[in-house]
Amino acid sequence: MNILVTNNPLVHAQYQEKIAVEYIDTDLAGVLIKVRDSIHKGHRLLTHPLMGSVKPNESPYKSVLITEAAENTDMQSVCIIEECILAAQKFVSKNIPEKYLNDLQMVDLSLIRTALE
Repeated sequence: MNILVTNNPLVHAQYQEKIAVEYIDTDLAGVLIKVRDSIHKGHRLLTHPLMGSVKPNESPYKSVLITEAAENTDMQSVCIIEECILAAQKFVSKNIPEKYLNDLQMVDLSLIRTALE
């Protein structure tokens, strides 16, 4: 079974009974770093961490699917996650009004749902 790493409570609630979900209460950078650490332990990326047209500073939510089975380090996954971390660091985080957070959770849910189907 694959692992879904997310900081989105809506994704966690939707998929916790269907797939292994690692929910972490952190910002977008924290999710990317957690995924990077997992990749260094031998997991591989199954979804691109910056999929969709949502820039890293436009949403605090991120869900990334990785393999469950730890294998040899996949250098392509390492390169992708490192590039995503650098891209996220380039953008200044916006203070997103709370009234938009539910909508942003729905956007992230929609992106990962599409990938899972």
